[in-house]
Amino acid sequence: MKKKLVFLFDVDNTLLDNDRVTADLKRELEREVGQERQERYWSIFEELRAELGYADYLGALQRYRVIYPRDPHVLNISEFLLHYPFADRLFPKALDAVEYVKQFGTPVILSDGDVVFQPHKIHDSGLYKAFAGGVLIYIHKEVELEDVEYRYPADHYVLVDDKLRILTAIKKIWNQRVTTVFVRQGHYALDEKIISSYPPADVTIECIRDLLQLPFSNSGQF
Repeated sequence: MKKKLVFLFDVDNTLLDNDRVTADLKRELEREVGQERQERYWSIFEELRAELGYADYLGALQRYRVIYPRDPHVLNISEFLLHYPFADRLFPKALDAVEYVKQFGTPVILSDGDVVFQPHKIHDSGLYKAFAGGVLIYIHKEVELEDVEYRYPADHYVLVDDKLRILTAIKKIWNQRVTTVFVRQGHYALDEKIISSYPPADVTIECIRDLLQLPFSNSGQF
């Protein structure tokens, strides 16, 4: 009997080049507010990420505004973020990879993030449409697997992510019910110190388009 298979895709640095988004934002901040205040924004950003457990670009901008309430340039940064061309930052063949796995099972986005900017990014990049609305966004996705199973029940899962920490945590919980695919894109995936701290994933690929070469069966195995 055919098994039900669900593919769980991370977004940032897995399907979408978030490092490039961040670099563009840094340049825009420096152009608008100068180097010193640009660095202050990122300091606030990191403080907020440590507090919340996820990246919150707009939340950091709100806190920046509290510190510099008379800086009109903050409004330009807001417009920059809200109108950013996220569709242009999808990795090559990212949408093709999503289409490819549909012949084996159901693709679903499994992401961490805030409640406004992350869904906005997913929608404007075209990912919401590509996944037919199959989007899950949590604060810490690795502790929400019970909800994932409830919303997308499956006999087997394939998890595609650029963070070995996440892949390892979910593998420990789901064990043989999940095949982990490590995508070596982005600064986390290329940091040898971070990589050496975790066991290897079931499968490692250099970029998301390499997913097109993986010979999945309808059980999620090779």
